[in-house]
Amino acid sequence: MTPENLCDEAVMQRLLAAAGEDGGQGVAAIDAALADHPLDPRLHFLKGSLLIGLKRFVEAHDALARAVEIAPDFALARFQLGFFELTSGEAEAACETWRPLRALPAEHWLLHFVTGLEHLIADRFAECIAALREGIAANAENPPLNHDMALIVARCEELLAAQPGAEPATEEAEVSATSLLLRATGETRQ
Repeated sequence: MTPENLCDEAVMQRLLAAAGEDGGQGVAAIDAALADHPLDPRLHFLKGSLLIGLKRFVEAHDALARAVEIAPDFALARFQLGFFELTSGEAEAACETWRPLRALPAEHWLLHFVTGLEHLIADRFAECIAALREGIAANAENPPLNHDMALIVARCEELLAAQPGAEPATEEAEVSATSLLLRATGETRQ
C-alpha cells in the first residue's frame, strides 16, 4: 500500500467508529473518504465488509475485489474476498483468489484458514478442523474471524460425531462444503 494513497489514521478511526454505529452511515462516510482517496484499499475493504452486513452482496463483492485489485498483497482483503466467494457458492473462484496466500509463512494464521477451508471444499472435515484450529490459535489480529472459523469447526465436528469412522450415509451428513459453510456462518448470498 502506497502511503500517499492512504487516508490518515484519524480519518480511518472516525470511519471505523461510524461503521460500528450504523452500517448505512458508515458506507456513506467511506464513500466520502473514497472521493479523496480512491486508491486506499483499506477503504474499499471496509466498505465491502459493511456491505456484506447490509446484505448488499454484489456491491460488497465489487468493493472487496477492488481492494485486492489495488493492493494484491493485502492478505486480509484477499482472504475475505475468497471467503465471500466461497460462502456465495463459488469454491473455484475462492481457491483462485487465495492462491497468492500460499506464499505466506507456514505459521501464518491466514494460511491455516485457507488450508482448512480448502479441506472443507474437498469434504475432508477432520483436516479442515485441524487447520482451522491452528489458525484460530495463531490469530491474535482478528478475533471476529476466529469466531467465523470456530462456527465452521463446530459444524464439522457435528458431522464427524454423527458418523464416527465411516463415510457419511445420511442425507444430513451428505452435505456439500458450500452448504455446510452457509449453515455454519448463517449467511446466504444472492
